[in-house]
Amino acid sequence: MRSQNLPIIKMLLSACLLLISSWLFAQNELSPGQTYPNLFERVQMARIYPDSKSFADAIPKKSPSEIMKAYNALKNKQSFDLKAFVNEYFNIPESQHAAYRSDISAGIEKHLDTLWTVLKRAPDTASTYQTSLLPLPKPYIVPGGRFREIYYWDSYFTMLGLQKAGKTEIIKDMVDNFVYLIEKYGFIPNGNRTYYLTRSQPPFFAAMVQLLAAHNKDIKLADYKDALEKEYQFWMKGASQLSNGKAANHVVKLPDGSVLNRYYDAGDQPREESYREDFEAAKLTKQAPSTFLRNVRAAAESGWDFSSRWFADGKNYNQIITTDLLPVDLNTLLYNLEMAIATANNEAGNKTKAIAFLQKAGLRKKAILKYFWNKKQGFFTDYNWKNRLFSSQITLAGAFPLYFRLATPVQAKAVKEKLEKNFLKTGGLITTLTTTKEQWDAPNAWAPLQYISIVGLRNYGYNTLADTISNRWVNLNISVFKESGKLMEKYNVVHPNSKGGGGEYPLQDGFGWTNGVLLKLMKK
Repeated sequence: MRSQNLPIIKMLLSACLLLISSWLFAQNELSPGQTYPNLFERVQMARIYPDSKSFADAIPKKSPSEIMKAYNALKNKQSFDLKAFVNEYFNIPESQHAAYRSDISAGIEKHLDTLWTVLKRAPDTASTYQTSLLPLPKPYIVPGGRFREIYYWDSYFTMLGLQKAGKTEIIKDMVDNFVYLIEKYGFIPNGNRTYYLTRSQPPFFAAMVQLLAAHNKDIKLADYKDALEKEYQFWMKGASQLSNGKAANHVVKLPDGSVLNRYYDAGDQPREESYREDFEAAKLTKQAPSTFLRNVRAAAESGWDFSSRWFADGKNYNQIITTDLLPVDLNTLLYNLEMAIATANNEAGNKTKAIAFLQKAGLRKKAILKYFWNKKQGFFTDYNWKNRLFSSQITLAGAFPLYFRLATPVQAKAVKEKLEKNFLKTGGLITTLTTTKEQWDAPNAWAPLQYISIVGLRNYGYNTLADTISNRWVNLNISVFKESGKLMEKYNVVHPNSKGGGGEYPLQDGFGWTNGVLLKLMKK
C-alpha cells in the first residue's frame, strides 16, 4: 500500500517544491543591473543593441547564477566575444505586433478596433528564468513598439478609447492590475518592470477609478478607497516631518507652510533602460553626477522625458533641474486624488476622513492658484521652489487647472487666448513654445495633452477653440494613417508632412494613448 502511494507522494512533493520555487522567484525582483553586475554595464556601454531597453528586457536562456558563472569564467580571456556571449545566453524580445499589417482600406475605426487585440496582453506568468518583467494578474493593454509592458499614465488615455469601444471589462482589469501594484509595492511604478521600481508616473489612478465608476453603476470610488489612500501616502511620504522651505522625496513645504509636490526618483544612477545615454550625459554637466541623474530620472517620472520645461536655461539638457520645480500638472492630479479620496470615504460612511481630505484639497487648490498662476504671462507655469520664481517655460501643462476646473474664469480666458495665439498649429497644439531636439518640445504634439487642453477649454465654455483643436488633431491622425497605415506615439503639428522626432529612441507606432484619445474625440 505504501509503495503504491510513493509516486503520488513524490508528485505532491515535486509540486510543492515547484510552488516554493515559484514563490521564491516572485520575491526576487532585482533589476537586470543588480542581477548581472558588470555584465549588464558592459553590454550597455558596448551598445551591442541600438536601443538600451533591449537588453534591459532580455529573456535569459539559463538561470542568472549559471550565466554569471560562465561570464566570470570567460570575461578576462583574450578570445572573449561579448556579443556572441550575450546571443548565446539571452533572447532579445521582439515587438509583439511587428507582424501585424493594417488594412487602410477598412478605415480608421476598424483599425482601432483591431489594435485593441494587437496591443492586449494576457495575464503574466513567471518565466522559467528571471526577467525584468513584473507579472500582472489580469489582462492589460500596452502602448506598442518598444513599450512591451503596461505604463501608468498612458493607460488612462488608452482607457478613454476602450470605454468608447465598449470594452469596459479590460478597463476594470487594468485598474485591478494597478491596485495589485499599489498593494504589493505601495505605489504604481512607471511600468511593470523591475528597473521602474524607483519611480512612478503622473498619478492618474484616481481619474481611472472615476472613469470606471462613471460608466458602471455597480462600482463606486469606495471600492478602491484603500488603494487611493495608499497611493496618496506614497506621494506625501515625509510631509509631516518637513520644516518650511525644505523638501523630502516628492514633497516640498514652502515658506508659508503650503505643501506641494514635485517629481522625484529614489535612484541616482543611470537608468537601466537608457544606461549608456545617461552615463555619457552625466559627463557633460557641472552638476554632481548623482544630482544630475536624479533630475533625469525625475523627468522620466513626469512622463515628459525630455523637455526644455525641466532645463534651467530652457535650452540645454545638461542643465536639467527637475527636482527644483513644482509641476502644475502633478499638483492638479494630486488635488483630484484628494477629492477622490474624500468622495470614497463619504461613500464608505467615514464622514470625518471625507471632511479631512476636502480640507486638504482646499488647501492645495489655494496653493495651486498662488504658486502656479503666472499673472505676468497670463498662464499657469511651474514654480521653482528653490529660487522662489516662476519657471520661464510656457508649456501645455498649463492647461491642467482648466481640466480639473481649478482656474477662475479670468484665468481660463487668459489661458484660452494664449493657447489660440501661441500653441495652435496646423495639426493641433505644440507641447512647448521652445524648439529643441527633445521630444516633449515643439514641433511635437502628444495625444494626452491635446485631450487635457480640449476638455479644459470645454469646461469653461470655449467650445469653438476646443473643436478646432480636436478637428485638426483628428485630421492629422487620420492623414498619417492613410499614408502609413499607422498611428504614432507623437506627431509634428507644425509641419504635418514631417514625422515627430527627437528623444532617445526612434518614433514608435501602435500606439495606446493615441488610439484612445482619437476614438474618444471621434465619438464625442
